[in-house]
Amino acid sequence: MMVTFHSPATPDVVMLRDLAQYLLGLVGKRLDARGVITHEDLPHAIARLETAIREDEHAEVALDALQFGRESQRGNSGSGLSQRAWPLLDMMREASRQQSDIIWGV
Repeated sequence: MMVTFHSPATPDVVMLRDLAQYLLGLVGKRLDARGVITHEDLPHAIARLETAIREDEHAEVALDALQFGRESQRGNSGSGLSQRAWPLLDMMREASRQQSDIIWGV
């Protein structure tokens, strides 16, 4: 099942339900039938998602070090949380700049 996020500030963002539920959980929201991230909540939500992305990247580096005995030579492969979260994070940043809400389930 797909979830579509809407904001007047950006084009729609569509993602799989499981990913949407995970990302919303990271920012302190639940994936209900309908929902909203208000423009007042966006700065905090953006900070939480950016923190989760940084922590995920550090965990990938640490895991590579454990598995291969050295730091990863991959650099930022883009295969982790940052790649999957980028469309929603980008939407959140632009909606915050334009003081717009993000809604889903309408």
